Amino acid sequence: MRRLLLLLLGLLLLQQGRCFEFVIDGEWEEERSDIRDHRERHKRMILTSEEEEDFEAVRGDDITVKSYKVESRITSRFSHTTVRSSVVNSGSKSQSIGFNVQIPKRAFITNFTMNVNGIIFVGSVKDKVVARNLYAQARARGKAAGIVRANSQDMETFKTEVHVPPGSNIEFELHYQEMMQRKLGSYEHSLYLQPGRLVPQFQVDVYIYEPNGISMVQTVNSLGEQFAEVIKVTSSKDKAHIVFKPNLQQQRKCDNCTDSAIDGALTVKYDVTRDGNAGELQVSDGHFVHFFAPSNLSPLPKNVVFVIDVSGSMWGVKMKQTVAAMQAILDDLTIDDHFNIIDFNHNVRCWSEDLVPGSSIQVADAKKYIEDIKPNGGTNINEALMRAVQTLVRASNQGLIAPRSVSMIILVSDGDPTVGEIKLSTIQKNVKRVMKEEFSLFSLGIGFDVDYDFLERIAMENRGMAQRIYANHDAAEQLRAFYSQVSSPLLRRITIQFPDDAVSDVTQNSFDKYFSGSELVVAGKVLPSESTTLTSFTTAVAARLDLTLETEGDVAELDTELAKQQHSFTGFARQMWAYITVKQLISERSLAPTAAKKRKITQKIVALALEHQFVTPLTTLLVESEDGRERLLADSPRDPKQGCCSGTGVGGGSASRGLSPERLLYDAPPWVQMTTIAPPKEVLKGALELGLPGGLPQHINLVDNDPHFIVHLPRGNMDVCFNIDSTPGDILNLVSDSGTGLVVNGQLVGSKQPIKSKLSTYFGAISVYYQPDGVSVTVDTDGIALTDGQNNHSFTWGATALITQDGVRISIVKNSHVSININHDIEVMVLLHRVWKKNPVNVDFLGVYIPNDNRYSPLVHGLIGQFSREPEVSVYDVHEGDDPLKKAATMEVKGNTLLVTRGWQKDYRRDKSRGTSVYCWFIHNSGKGFIDGHYTDYIVPNLNSYLQTL
Repeated sequence: MRRLLLLLLGLLLLQQGRCFEFVIDGEWEEERSDIRDHRERHKRMILTSEEEEDFEAVRGDDITVKSYKVESRITSRFSHTTVRSSVVNSGSKSQSIGFNVQIPKRAFITNFTMNVNGIIFVGSVKDKVVARNLYAQARARGKAAGIVRANSQDMETFKTEVHVPPGSNIEFELHYQEMMQRKLGSYEHSLYLQPGRLVPQFQVDVYIYEPNGISMVQTVNSLGEQFAEVIKVTSSKDKAHIVFKPNLQQQRKCDNCTDSAIDGALTVKYDVTRDGNAGELQVSDGHFVHFFAPSNLSPLPKNVVFVIDVSGSMWGVKMKQTVAAMQAILDDLTIDDHFNIIDFNHNVRCWSEDLVPGSSIQVADAKKYIEDIKPNGGTNINEALMRAVQTLVRASNQGLIAPRSVSMIILVSDGDPTVGEIKLSTIQKNVKRVMKEEFSLFSLGIGFDVDYDFLERIAMENRGMAQRIYANHDAAEQLRAFYSQVSSPLLRRITIQFPDDAVSDVTQNSFDKYFSGSELVVAGKVLPSESTTLTSFTTAVAARLDLTLETEGDVAELDTELAKQQHSFTGFARQMWAYITVKQLISERSLAPTAAKKRKITQKIVALALEHQFVTPLTTLLVESEDGRERLLADSPRDPKQGCCSGTGVGGGSASRGLSPERLLYDAPPWVQMTTIAPPKEVLKGALELGLPGGLPQHINLVDNDPHFIVHLPRGNMDVCFNIDSTPGDILNLVSDSGTGLVVNGQLVGSKQPIKSKLSTYFGAISVYYQPDGVSVTVDTDGIALTDGQNNHSFTWGATALITQDGVRISIVKNSHVSININHDIEVMVLLHRVWKKNPVNVDFLGVYIPNDNRYSPLVHGLIGQFSREPEVSVYDVHEGDDPLKKAATMEVKGNTLLVTRGWQKDYRRDKSRGTSVYCWFIHNSGKGFIDGHYTDYIVPNLNSYLQTL
């Protein structure tokens, strides 16, 4: 294991004739592997004692902390946090003053500055070797700072200590950056506040700016109820400000106390507004970030094998917490899920020989089995994982695993292997060899006796993730929370693509799966172009659905908006791209098969870290005085308890890799896709061909406006119009075909108020139901819902999309129209009309467009369907009407003689504002005499109802 280094150095400040001393707490990464392996377990045990250490932000026996201020600027899920403190040595003696900051483990420190009695030290990120050489040159008068990893669940501790004479003034300032991870439907930003004393100027500000809007923002207060009213939250559509500014009296533990009551975390939780399932594409500062977090999709079925360590070390609270967690986890299974339980010590036992459905009977039996486990013996991880994979493979070969399901192994262990194969690298190779591409492995390490680095490697290598579970009173809740993140897979095989000539340096853009409540993020550089927009194309597999989604981002709009924001982080896109790239490279480095490959990846990480000023496990923050004579180091050591770094998050493991990268400033890693796999213009070709209004015939049957029917009669080469004056809430049948199993119905909505005592009605919802597949598509002015009796999916008007399920294809064109195609025989297009929200009368409504060449059965009927059998129509005696602009005539149809008027109605497919005039013969009295029966005969009870025989 790496050495824990403690240096005491002197710095002579000639200007003042005083001596300062500085301490570094940190670890060098380089050390011989044989020594490291020998000390691994011993070091992990020692580190647990750090949990007992009392933490104070500013340490010193007789000091005055004049101010302590924290400011976080979060823009588009990327945070830049600054911690500042001003301290005076108020005592009569020289003493050590410490500045300690707890920061998230996923964050990168970007700078640290210190002002000691007017001598300013400014930081810059260097390669570790370079930094140490510079440091050595000034060692006699150098300073040192460093990082030690604390055993808190999500935090690490930055520590600096400076020994100063009486009356000295010290100002500390630390900067760090982090990308927010979405978990269980929200982002969390935590600031740990433990000043350890009363502070006259104590203030925390969190500024959030989300260009697409903030849907929810709240604070989680672990500081105590006395501060509940002190934390203030103000928010608008796209901005939020959280401020915590307690005065001295409010900081006291009691009215007369001199101790501070501030000891805990201020956590801000928020989520953003999403227009649709296609994601959010933001372009700024020559970079783009694509956020993908779809919702309102039915979960995919799961096939889960739980692999539980029941060795002797699990005895007591660990096993008790694991059993409690498994009780809740098993209750979460549905009848569509399949599962098995494997427990292991020196032996391996299977609760069932095969996967079983998640029925209530099987779940109850599994719970009893878990309760009866008595931990003892050694740890045979290799055999347990082999058995788990065999269980999934056997189920797959037997056809028990649904093609669109998600198969996963969840390993829970608290120690290193002691029985069977104990060499970690061999276990890793064995698991990789037998795991199929569609399986994932998730690793949960309990406590610090387990090699977390190993658990993380085998998880990342097999499309999963790892998490440490801290063996305390809430371990069961930690286990349940982790399972909640992966218990609802919504999509598989997600790929986010971009036009060939539009982007470069794209981060990982293929993902094996997406879980509900999480988020996939892809970033890259935008190439110079005359285009004002950047387009992304996302393909994915859902429950019975294949999805293709398109979204656009304006290349200049966001920069304009950011310039107007006082507290935004204008460089977020550039830094977020670098952050994601470095994180993914570090993950890849941990899986590098050879030393040469590892060195190449190291060079790439260092190059990016230096350019973007990230303190990583491979770089060092060199802090120098302005004249360069005094230097200190801040190392980011490799974490012996957590591994080098985490992967890409719970959104999903990487999918298949291997695109040929282009030559960049650095060689691109395998997950970088420099160009798209296929020309993206082809991705939505099917959607655009049928979805564009011009894709339908010029002459068509339609219902639009309030509602005006236009029926095209091809043989007679004429159009006939009529209105239906019904009441809001009525559902009118347009097409009812029991022969093909097709129903098209529309529900009326009313205007906000009547005009001249007449309330206008419009179609507010259109339903297309196809009985053979059990598929129902309901389109309203808010969105599009798809259900098949088992699964429910919904999409908004906010994104272009192509959705296919069996023989049904739905193409959505953003804020325009939806085309529904059934087996290439039937097509229905629904057009969206938006009105001014504050219009005192009008409401949003829909138009329906149905081609004449739809292939119905002879049984088809309905207000539109009946005209698939074109009636004989004769128009004669054309003469001047009451309106000089409209001719009148006599029409004979279906044995009826009708007085008709020549006029026009509108086809809005090409121009939704003004429409295109369609000249037609208008039938009065709600189509009486032209339609079979009376219009009220076409009112049905619900949106999927067939028309009763007339």
